[in-house]
Amino acid sequence: MLFNDGIVAQERRDEFYYLGEINKASSVMVVEQGIVPKALGKTIADSVSQVIADGDRPGAKRLGDYLELEKLLIAAGGPDVTRMHSGRSRQDIGATRNRLFQRAQLLATLASLNNARATLLDFAAKYPDAIVPAYTVGVQAQPISFGHYMLAYVEALERNAERLRRAYVNVNRSPLGAAALGTSSFPVNRTRLAELLGFDSIVENSLDANQISPIDTGVELISVASAAALTVGTFISDLEAQYRMTTPWLTLEEGELTGTSSIMPQKRNPNALHNVRVVASEVLGVSTTYLFKAHNVPHGLSDYKGSDPQNALGRTAQMLNNLTAVVKQLNFNAKRALDEVNADYSTTTELADILQRDANVPFRVGHHFASELVNYGRGNSLRPIDIPYDQAKRIYTEAAKQFKMDNAQLPLGEAQFRKSLTAENMVQSARVIGGPQPAEVARMLAVQRASLKADREWLDTTRRKLDDASKRLDAAFTQLKSASSF
Repeated sequence: MLFNDGIVAQERRDEFYYLGEINKASSVMVVEQGIVPKALGKTIADSVSQVIADGDRPGAKRLGDYLELEKLLIAAGGPDVTRMHSGRSRQDIGATRNRLFQRAQLLATLASLNNARATLLDFAAKYPDAIVPAYTVGVQAQPISFGHYMLAYVEALERNAERLRRAYVNVNRSPLGAAALGTSSFPVNRTRLAELLGFDSIVENSLDANQISPIDTGVELISVASAAALTVGTFISDLEAQYRMTTPWLTLEEGELTGTSSIMPQKRNPNALHNVRVVASEVLGVSTTYLFKAHNVPHGLSDYKGSDPQNALGRTAQMLNNLTAVVKQLNFNAKRALDEVNADYSTTTELADILQRDANVPFRVGHHFASELVNYGRGNSLRPIDIPYDQAKRIYTEAAKQFKMDNAQLPLGEAQFRKSLTAENMVQSARVIGGPQPAEVARMLAVQRASLKADREWLDTTRRKLDDASKRLDAAFTQLKSASSF
């Protein structure tokens, strides 16, 4: 199943909802600070509650502009209820609303990212040591293990999770109470407003709060979104390349994620792959648009660029959900992947390494011999396993003489020569941290499992903190409505 909805926040909360939360927090703060008397505070709270309840009715209009919403507040409680707006502006309200949107969407995107990581990890763990070809510049380069291949993308997604957590620190800072840009003469308690809305701190400088920080914070978010889109797009391009082969080794299960042709009966179109890349392109498009808006629109006009970062995150979450659906429907053919490796000469790097390590042959000599061996094999339509040992000895002698080697005889026996050209030997011979050898793949799988567990725990903890803050806001607001003392 593909997810076609771009906004995938934990709960579908609109501008009206967040204006209601901001008004609840402001109502509590202005009474606590003595800006309005408690009796008026009750009237304000009752009016805010009525407007929220009216907007929550099925089919009701849910306003997103504070000035329009204020008319409803006045209708509910009279003009005195506008004293709630003391020391406040549409500028800091809008900046706060955007951060509340961004915060929710960031966490939803992280949840989608964690699900994608888990799915890729599970797929890697099914075939950790299977041999697959890896490519550089689009050309088969070296054999690696399937677990190693999948873990490369898992690690990239892990970095995206780290970027989201870092971005959360800056997003979860409150601009509320900064007013238009220079605060006000009212004793507004910005720290209390931040606490009531679940922010960890405030954006201290009031000009920065509304005018400057939204720009660079937005850039931080679209950068994370863009990085994820590029990672996912690269992985999907790998899968798309499979479908250009007669016998691919990574394909989608036929069904709802694939399509057929109206005229060509043999076709099984990987529609889901293209859909994922389309959404990745949309992420990049929204992100690029934001950059130009942020650069060209004056910083006081936040309405024209405020929604792009959360929209980019929303599309990113959709992309990741679609990726998860794709990976769950992938079929891997280990034999076909190994056949592809064995049909070419990507193991000759190890042949040169063995000559240096085991026979003390200078690397460049061994490399030149291996390159000439490739030319001979390809020129005669031979696989590495089919090259006659006598021809290998001849080619080595010619290569060694070009470098004026004293001993121009191939120092490998036939069994060692043939073993050096096997993919299994090359992968299992790797000794370096982060390599494709089974022990390293097993270790990296465990590391990534632990990292994913920690990220999921962080997300759960963060959401609980926000839920607790929301409950405290509701409790303080309910107390205000009862006109009891603080």
